[in-house]
Amino acid sequence: MCGRYAASRRPEDLVETFDIEMGEPEETLAPDYNVAPTKQVYAVLDRPLKDAADKRPVRQLRRLTWGLVPSWAKSPEGAARMINARAETVHEKPSYRRAFAARRCIVPADGYYEWVTGVQERDLEVEGRKKRPRKQPYFVLPADGSVFAMAGLYEFWRDRTLPDDHPRAWWATCSVITTEAETTPLAVAPADGPGSLADIHPRMPLMLTPDRWDAWLDPARTDPDDLRSLLQAPPAGLMRAYPVSTAVSNVRNNGPELLKELEAPEEGTLF
Repeated sequence: MCGRYAASRRPEDLVETFDIEMGEPEETLAPDYNVAPTKQVYAVLDRPLKDAADKRPVRQLRRLTWGLVPSWAKSPEGAARMINARAETVHEKPSYRRAFAARRCIVPADGYYEWVTGVQERDLEVEGRKKRPRKQPYFVLPADGSVFAMAGLYEFWRDRTLPDDHPRAWWATCSVITTEAETTPLAVAPADGPGSLADIHPRMPLMLTPDRWDAWLDPARTDPDDLRSLLQAPPAGLMRAYPVSTAVSNVRNNGPELLKELEAPEEGTLF
């Protein structure tokens, strides 16, 4: 799954990386090293500009809320539960299929966090003891330091309780697509730690390599079978993972120190 990630790249860097035509949002987001559900995030999408005579799709950098609210939802209350869509079923689930056909985006990140239960804690769980397992967070990112381009969907939801000119009348939200985690060896694996992404968690965000960006963002592509061909996992051997401080487990903590690589998992959380 993807329940937390880091996004520290500046808007101007994203504009250059993704060849964005409509520049930086009027209100920029500060670097976020602990992005959690319901936060505002950057997303890249191709969409005609509102009220423009030219209806061609324009590549834009937009601010969206992480946690998708379908256009037909009665309220946004379930958004925090809809941060991930499974690649295997995204084309058929009522909450996602319309967005999959027409409103796809890329959610740029530095990488994502995932938590591993230590061996000793797992043994206690197997024995049926009631101790709450202590988990070691890992940061997963492209081994070459490039942007982690997560496949995403976006939606617009109208709050009918508010007038048209109210700033919260329209919600723009998104979800990240996940797929089965790679079982092949990591490009760079931690010593005495997980050797593959599947050793960390059975799911992972679907990373799009640059050769798929244009096709994924193209709103003219609407056939589900055609689009499903873009949901293939990236080539093996592109990722690395390393242990980070358990401070990231608290959403109130936020800073570049959360990305600092530990020489070994913290005491009591050995892999």
